[in-house]
Amino acid sequence: MRALFWIIAIFALAAGLVVAARYNAGYALLVLPPYRVEISLNLLFVLLAAAFVVGYVLVRMVAGTVRLPARVHAYRLARRRQKAQATLLEALQEFFAGRYARAEKAASNSIKLGDHAALCAILAARAAHELRAFERRDAYLAQAATLAPEDDAARIVTEAELLLDQRRYQEALDALKALPRKHTAALRLELRAQQAARSWEQVLVLIDQLEKRGVFDAEQAEQIRVRAQVENLKRKALDGRALAEAWHKVPPRQRKDTRVAAAAAQCFIALGACAKAHEIIEQSLAENWDSALVGLYAECENGDTLRRIERAETWLQGQPRDAVLLLTLGRLCARQGLWGKAQSYLEASIAIEPTRSALFALAQLQEKLGNAEAAHRHSRESLELAVGQLRQLAGGRRKTLL
Repeated sequence: MRALFWIIAIFALAAGLVVAARYNAGYALLVLPPYRVEISLNLLFVLLAAAFVVGYVLVRMVAGTVRLPARVHAYRLARRRQKAQATLLEALQEFFAGRYARAEKAASNSIKLGDHAALCAILAARAAHELRAFERRDAYLAQAATLAPEDDAARIVTEAELLLDQRRYQEALDALKALPRKHTAALRLELRAQQAARSWEQVLVLIDQLEKRGVFDAEQAEQIRVRAQVENLKRKALDGRALAEAWHKVPPRQRKDTRVAAAAAQCFIALGACAKAHEIIEQSLAENWDSALVGLYAECENGDTLRRIERAETWLQGQPRDAVLLLTLGRLCARQGLWGKAQSYLEASIAIEPTRSALFALAQLQEKLGNAEAAHRHSRESLELAVGQLRQLAGGRRKTLL
């Protein structure tokens, strides 16, 4: 519709000009001594219009000629950028398709083209890492640091992740220290590195930060905290003062966790601090019952054995069929010289769940009582049970391998 309007307008203008020229009888006199030129006014208008058109065309040609080098440069730059983007896209496609050699080659070519060169260098480093070409990987990372020193977060995170995959945990942590402010992904990498480096105190700090950011829910975070507390206590097992300080730093809620309590009790027992171990076990069992923790109650020979028997018998009222508790009572009674009660508790434990430990403890008791035949029988049953468990374990591993 617009084109039709313009056509009608042009034809109307042309018709108007023709009519105006027909009734225009004027002329123009041009004097340039000694020359004198007289021309029609209509012709003058035509000449002026023609001169304007010719001048406009000449100016456009000159301007186009002047701008030609810049336009050629811009065209070449655009073509180079398009080629670089196409090469980068090819590198990404090859990398995620698992063709790492092609991805490295395409990314290397894209670096030479100059567009997104730092990103291409990081991609090439990842591809080289997958090819186990670590020297080329490090060269690409160094090149990325040179190409984009002001925005180094992507390179640092990539370097830390690749070093973690190579099990160079301390170097990965050193790389992450270069970040001025760690985002969530960097904190997760640091958590992995600290766990692998067995820096459990740092793990406890990091898990709090990550839980606040919603990376882990409360249950997942608690599982990691418990493991970190357990491992941290085990690392202090050879130093009584360090162990006491570490246990003091454990939050009261986690002290009652049976896994943390068991680790702490084992460490204190190893150092001969039986009273502290018994206190930890009793406080934890008051909140949560755990048969494995009960088994530690008779491990340490020092301390008030009679008081422990009384405490364990109160537990027995609530857990009458706990085989481990009965075994613990049998061992404590045998240590106190209560032979009859010891035998009753051990036989009750075996009746509920025959275990190697209970059979062996009963064999030792029968030997002390002078019942050599019974002691020999129980020892053989304990050995047979242990051999059966080993065979079952070996069979399970064989099935796993197959």
